Amino acid sequence: MLQPILSICIATYNRGKFIGETLDSILGQPLQDVEIVVVDGASPDNTPKVMASYLSAHPEIRYFREQENSGVDRDYDKAVAYAKGEYCWLMTDDDLLRPGAVSRVLENIEGSPDLVIVNAEVRNFDFSKVLQARILDITGDREYGAEDGENFFSDAASYLSFIGGVVVRRDLWLHRDRSPYFGSLFIHIGVIFQHPPIKKTRVIADPFIAIRYGNAMWTSRSFEIWMFKWPQLIWSFKDFSDHAKALVYPREPWRDIKKLVFFRATGGYTPAEYRRLLREKVNGTSRLLPWAIAMTPASVVNFFASLYCILWNRKARSGMYDLSRCAHATWASRLGARILNV
Repeated sequence: MLQPILSICIATYNRGKFIGETLDSILGQPLQDVEIVVVDGASPDNTPKVMASYLSAHPEIRYFREQENSGVDRDYDKAVAYAKGEYCWLMTDDDLLRPGAVSRVLENIEGSPDLVIVNAEVRNFDFSKVLQARILDITGDREYGAEDGENFFSDAASYLSFIGGVVVRRDLWLHRDRSPYFGSLFIHIGVIFQHPPIKKTRVIADPFIAIRYGNAMWTSRSFEIWMFKWPQLIWSFKDFSDHAKALVYPREPWRDIKKLVFFRATGGYTPAEYRRLLREKVNGTSRLLPWAIAMTPASVVNFFASLYCILWNRKARSGMYDLSRCAHATWASRLGARILNV
C-alpha cells in the first residue's frame, strides 16, 4: 500500500488478552486504502506473540515494539509519526469497532475536514450489556467551523476524554504543539483545543465504537485523574469562556461531596489520597467532611451509595456497574446491578 487514506493508530500496553478482539473488529471490515499501525510500549505480557499471529496473515498491519515504555501520550504521537495515511484514527486497544465504522469514517473524510469525531456506546466488560447507548447525546451528524469553536468545545470535550473517537488529519497533528501534553494522558485534547481553532470538524452521531467499560489502564489513579489532571487541562485553554469550560467539567470537582462519596465507595478515594491531594487545599472546618468520607470504611459507603442508586438514581447504570464490580462491593451493589441489569 503506497499511500493509504486512513491509518488506524493503536497505542497498546499489556493488552495481549484484548487486542486480538479489537483487531478482529477492524479486520472484519473493508480496508481498501486503510492501514493499521500498532505501537507497543514495551508490553511485558504476550502482546508480541499475539501480534505475530496477526502480522503473518495481515500485511495491512504494521507493528512497532518500543524498547521502553514512554507513556500513552508519546506512544500515540509515535503512532501518528509512523503512519502513512492522510488521516489517523486514534483507536484504543481493548474496544471494538462496530460494523460499517471504517466505511462511515472514509465517507466523512471526503471534503478534507481537519477532524472527525466518531460517537460511541458504552458496554460492560464482556460487551454483553449496553450501559449507555450513545455517549454524545445527538441523533444527527454535525459540522463545526472555526467560528463554532466554543460550541464544539462545550458539546464534545467531555466525550473526547475517550481518545478512540478521534480521527485527525495527520499533517494537522504533526504541525501542532504536542510536547506540553506528554504525561497528561490526554494528548489529543491538547492537539484539538489549542490555538488556533480547528477549521472544520465533523461529528458522526451513530455510535460506531463499543467501549469496554471498566478496563481503563488508569483505574487505580482515577481519583487523581478526574479530580485534578482532567479539570486542570480543560481549564487551561484560553480560547474558551469560563462558562463553556464549566459545561465540560467543574474547575474544582473535588469540592463536590457526591463525587468524593462515589470515589470512596469504589475505593478510588482513600486516606492516602486525602493526605496527598486534598488536605492542603481545604482549610479549617471545611476539611472535616472530606476527611470523614476518606476515613469511613469503603464498604459502608458502597452500601449507602448503592441504595441511593437503587432508590433515586436508576439512570446511573455505569455508576452502579462500578459499585458492583469494585473490591468493596456489597450485597446492595450486587442487588442494584441486577435491578438495573448491568
